[in-house]
Amino acid sequence: MTIPLRASGPGLPAAAGLLAALLILGGCASVQPKPTTQEEVAERVQSDQTKMFADQEPVTGPIGFHEAAARAIKYNLDYRAKLMEEALARGILDVSRFDMLPKLLANAGYAWRSNDLAQRSDQVVPNRVPFAPFNTSLDNSRVYGDLTFSWNVLDFGVSYYRARQQADQVMIAEERRRKAMQNVLQDVRTAYWRALGAQRLLSRIDAVMNRADQAMVRARQIETQGLMPQPQILAYQRALIDATTLLQIRRQDLELSQAELSALMTLPPGSRFTLADEQEVPLPPVPSNSTDLEDMALQRRPELREEDYRKRITALEVRKSILSTLPGVSFDLGGNYDGNSYLLNNTWAQGGVRVSMNLLRLAAIPSIKKANEAQQQVDETRRMALSMAVLTQTRVATQRYGLALADLKQAEEGARVDERLLDYARAAQTTRVDAELEVIRNEARALLSQYQRYIAYANAQAAWGRVYNSVGLDVLPADVEQSDVKSLAATLARTLDGWERDAFTRRRSGAAPTPIRTAGADVAGK
Repeated sequence: MTIPLRASGPGLPAAAGLLAALLILGGCASVQPKPTTQEEVAERVQSDQTKMFADQEPVTGPIGFHEAAARAIKYNLDYRAKLMEEALARGILDVSRFDMLPKLLANAGYAWRSNDLAQRSDQVVPNRVPFAPFNTSLDNSRVYGDLTFSWNVLDFGVSYYRARQQADQVMIAEERRRKAMQNVLQDVRTAYWRALGAQRLLSRIDAVMNRADQAMVRARQIETQGLMPQPQILAYQRALIDATTLLQIRRQDLELSQAELSALMTLPPGSRFTLADEQEVPLPPVPSNSTDLEDMALQRRPELREEDYRKRITALEVRKSILSTLPGVSFDLGGNYDGNSYLLNNTWAQGGVRVSMNLLRLAAIPSIKKANEAQQQVDETRRMALSMAVLTQTRVATQRYGLALADLKQAEEGARVDERLLDYARAAQTTRVDAELEVIRNEARALLSQYQRYIAYANAQAAWGRVYNSVGLDVLPADVEQSDVKSLAATLARTLDGWERDAFTRRRSGAAPTPIRTAGADVAGK
């Protein structure tokens, strides 16, 4: 008995599929290593240089300390990188919130086969029907689609804890941004006062170097003409070189400090700027409330606050792991369409409830709890070690500041003595060569003393900045990008003055410091 079947062949769909396969294979074979061209590198360099210094407020006058700090914080690339990392963390948090929503799945497609889906079936009771003919209930080509609303309670719970963990990651990025701001301020504090000393001393150093060069020329003329014994005139030249060698080294150090400050403010290389010749800020006395400062450091240091958020992330991780062992309940509801011409109903709705559970996963609960306890112990030990380091840094920073003030006092006294010696040498100067040498020597010594005095003051400022850093004080608002340089400089001046009047002079009173408030303080609680 012959059963006729509908004839069908590969046709156009088969040819299209073969062509697509050939294109894919050809594309895979064409992928080869391709080095970056010189033109692409040059374009990248040009683009980076343009972006690095774009949208900066121009320098319109002498730059004071607070303006230099404001420019560094606003335009410093390291700090801007931390801002971008914080923005990225907030973006990931926004995405993770959508993971808690139910799923609305849309599915559509086109199906084709080269021949009929012919089949036959037999009854369960034997010998009732000896043979059943082939039949089909499916078109060779059809269009289908569905729209399904699905919500899994277990997935919702896991996504909820994951979103809370990401919220804590946002707060960690916020603390890292705070640390970057504090480090930038510390670097600017050191570089600015060194650069200001360089600005005040470089012209005087150049004048002494010119006088020494002129004296060296005259000494060589005297040696050539034989007006003085050769050992004496050579000793004179050696003394001139000794007097100016160290001065030349110090001059190079001063020039580098200006370049360092320019880099911190992210000014284009070679930019010319002048620092405001403002009076040096009187340094405050050594803080006497060391215990209060240590308490503040334990509450405000970004590193310790980051550990607090990591502890919360660890606690949420164990909850998420235990939750994943529970049964998962899924609710589904959707509408369907199938273009198969053999169907009586081409559209229909369907729904259901499913419960699933990995029973073997229950055996992992004790291990999960044990791993969580070990992780908590590691976190606590790390936090305790970091707290001890913070206490030590705060105490040492205060002591170093006291030593820096003592060094500054000694440098000032030495500079005063050398200035008086220079005045005496100038008053006693005659036309003799050795008298001129003595004046040059005293001028070089006085300039070196002034250099030491400026360096001592810059070191004292740096030590004072380390006290700020050790306590973890915030000196600017979180919305740095929305403020101009002038406003940031004014805010910085008010904040520094307020901290010096309050935190560093407050006696032991038992009152807790004002809680820190940042722009993202409400993220982790959501």
